[in-house]
Amino acid sequence: MPLSRTLVAAALGCALALFAPSLSAQVTGLSPRLAAPPAAAQGVNGHLDPEAATRAYLATLPSDKKAKSDAYFEGGYWLILWDFVVAAVVYLILLATGLSARMRDAAERKTRNATLQSVIYWVQFIIFVSVVQLPWSIYEGFVREHKYGLSNLTFGGWLGEQAKGLGIALVLGAILIALLYAIVRRLPRTWWVWGAIAGIAFAFFGAVIAPVVLVPMFNSPTKLTDQRVVAPILRLARQNGIDATDVWEIDASKQSKRISANVSGALGTERITLNDNLLHRASLEEIEAVMGHEMGHYVMNHVYKGLMEFGILIVIGFALVAWLFERLRARYEGSWKVRGIGDPAGLPLVALLFSAYFFVMTPVLNTIVRTQEYEADVFGLNTARQPDGFAQIAIKLSEYRKLDPGPWEERIFFDHPSGRTRIFTAMRWKAENLPSANDATTPSASSVSGNP
Repeated sequence: MPLSRTLVAAALGCALALFAPSLSAQVTGLSPRLAAPPAAAQGVNGHLDPEAATRAYLATLPSDKKAKSDAYFEGGYWLILWDFVVAAVVYLILLATGLSARMRDAAERKTRNATLQSVIYWVQFIIFVSVVQLPWSIYEGFVREHKYGLSNLTFGGWLGEQAKGLGIALVLGAILIALLYAIVRRLPRTWWVWGAIAGIAFAFFGAVIAPVVLVPMFNSPTKLTDQRVVAPILRLARQNGIDATDVWEIDASKQSKRISANVSGALGTERITLNDNLLHRASLEEIEAVMGHEMGHYVMNHVYKGLMEFGILIVIGFALVAWLFERLRARYEGSWKVRGIGDPAGLPLVALLFSAYFFVMTPVLNTIVRTQEYEADVFGLNTARQPDGFAQIAIKLSEYRKLDPGPWEERIFFDHPSGRTRIFTAMRWKAENLPSANDATTPSASSVSGNP
């Protein structure tokens, strides 16, 4: 992953990555009705076979859509590799040509203040990396998304969003870089310990500000007023100890066709947010199933647990950088002209080492997130009691997630449970908790209340 994206992701918070993105427009018209479950998912004489029900649900996805979904998601496996390769090539160019050292020299000519020097270097660095990687970013983020019918952005709109992202990376990245290099100068022997702590704290700061500062830069959150949707969501929230009085909607359709929702934020910035694609394309039962899942993240403190788990990986990453940096710097000192770990000209090497480390750790990162997503799945089923709503949402998510991967494929490449896993979990829950055919699908709370 390019360093600019890495830093923006850090600003948003490692834990925030546990949740699917969601970004408003008010609900217009009635939500679709929940589709009738396949015959095998309805049960016979009060008995439901979870495996048969899962196969029946998987069979509802037309073969052409399944092939398209598989191609999109499997292509993402290669993107993991190529993202790393592209970024590594750019970092090596900066080092091997001596350009990074010249950028440092330019910063030193501007000021004698070491902190300002690191900031000036960062500005040059992030602009260079972003410009050089722009063709690859255009393919990956615009051309490919349109090829698979997932993006709603024009090219101008996409460039505008990239510019905003660059602006965020410039500002937040400058703060982080200045902090880290200050730590290196003050604590040359133990910098990697304190640097890791600073990185984790910065990630948490990103999670806190994301819903109220960063997200509104790209979208226009508004309070959802349709009580058919709001009332059951707030009821579920109160049942689970979430002190919420509002539900927010966000105009994700401005950028994408993907459905999503989340409960995000921390330390008082928490928000329950649905995107307009979910509101317009999902039944009330499906919405409740999704929100039950998202509330699970909140109730089980996944933001904090995730930050702790990712924090361990960050500490290990800093330790590896501290061990490898000087060995490589000394070997190539003549051409790279990097003076030491406290020299901003060494940032491309730091970025290269971190990129390689997180590339290798991809299965571990995915497993951390996928495990918490599965926990939230089970919580959502117990809370919303909408197994068919959850299964049907899993089918809709197959637009951009492979529905039925192999076991090892799921373990290595999936940061969420696969559609098959999620449907089976829902059908097993249904078989054990709603045994009679008449109770196969719990009515939406809004329909029970008599709301139109």
